[in-house]
Amino acid sequence: MEITWDGSTLVLHGAFDVRSTGEVRNAIYACLESGDYDVVVDMSDVTTIDATALRLLAVATRHAWLSGHHLTVRNPGPTVRRMAHLTRLAHAIEVERVAATA
Repeated sequence: MEITWDGSTLVLHGAFDVRSTGEVRNAIYACLESGDYDVVVDMSDVTTIDATALRLLAVATRHAWLSGHHLTVRNPGPTVRRMAHLTRLAHAIEVERVAATA
């Protein structure tokens, strides 16, 4: 897992699973503690995800909300969405809404 920062956006690259949750958790909480109220986790380049990683996102979303911040997931691919529904965590993770084009 590689994490890059673009302002208040964390861009994740690779497999997001139990082996990388500590690194991602530290990055998310560092971003939240830096004073950015809107944090975006861009998952465009996430190839695989597991239940532990999704639980991390759900807990971080709740933690952000309770502390007056906002955590949003951007561009979760079909694999991420499918796993979120299978684990019943889809309701606990806020996904960025994209405007429809005409």
